[in-house]
Amino acid sequence: MPTICSFYGILIRMFFNDHAPPHFHARYGEFEATIDIASLSVVEGELPRRALVLVADWGAMHRDELFENWRPCREKAQPGKIEPLA
Repeated sequence: MPTICSFYGILIRMFFNDHAPPHFHARYGEFEATIDIASLSVVEGELPRRALVLVADWGAMHRDELFENWRPCREKAQPGKIEPLA
């Protein structure tokens, strides 16, 4: 599972050949959540509120890049890195 970004202790990852709908995985300490790219809502798992707000802000800023990364991941190719939240 490639890590495409990390910021403030949060790792953003995408699995190769993962199931639809397009999503990414956010990990913060022992917490992990699957985040839908279109709605930026939690599909599965949980994150602390502050981490979730940061992930949603980052996702809104990089939604197009996340969708662009979805295709190569589905094809088991390396996705591009995405800039962290500043």
